[in-house]
Amino acid sequence: MPTHVITGAGSGIGAAVARRLHARGDEVVLHARDAGRAKELAAEFPGARTLVGDLSEPDRLSWALSHQSPPDRVDSLLHIAGVVDLGPVGDLTPKTWRHQLNVNLLAPAELTRLFLPQLRAARGHVLFVNSGAGLSAHAGWSAYAASKHGLKALADSLREEEHADGVRVTSVYPGRTAGPMQAKVHQQEGKEYDPARWIDPESVATTVLMCLDLPEDAEINDVTVRPGR
Repeated sequence: MPTHVITGAGSGIGAAVARRLHARGDEVVLHARDAGRAKELAAEFPGARTLVGDLSEPDRLSWALSHQSPPDRVDSLLHIAGVVDLGPVGDLTPKTWRHQLNVNLLAPAELTRLFLPQLRAARGHVLFVNSGAGLSAHAGWSAYAASKHGLKALADSLREEEHADGVRVTSVYPGRTAGPMQAKVHQQEGKEYDPARWIDPESVATTVLMCLDLPEDAEINDVTVRPGR
């Protein structure tokens, strides 16, 4: 039974992925920002394990995990959590930049570092749910896009570094996907939000599972998912 460590399982794409893996009997280890959220996730996914650590404080993740019981085996590490705050460069404060860089880039790098021994032993898979903003930046998206461009660089470097140890690395670049983050983006853009216009999180989850389930003789490096409407 494969073991998957998942961030962002509380909503959107992360929740869809966690539901699919949990339903088919895989072991899921769900990352939560605090004990209260961990309790909610444990109730939603009976039998699942949880790990607590605030992604906005990547310097403290090692300490947090050292006081818990991380899994001995990790077949996949799925980085799905993310935050977004839009605004022109002239208005963004260092606090806004740091928050997005911490959660979207530094925390995934640190969690990957911490779980690399288990991933190498299992010849596992690191999967980053990136964004279309990780490939192209537009006005108002500088901080978020910078964090996601950095996440692409992290994945590309990690792939070359860990290839000899059999660790596969995939970046998934979804377009606009229905969910709480997309609702927040529309609010910040001052636009009406219609979830029917955008990708269903289940469609991105299907893509993620396709990457995870690929036979060991092949690897999907990058895959882009766009709205079909």
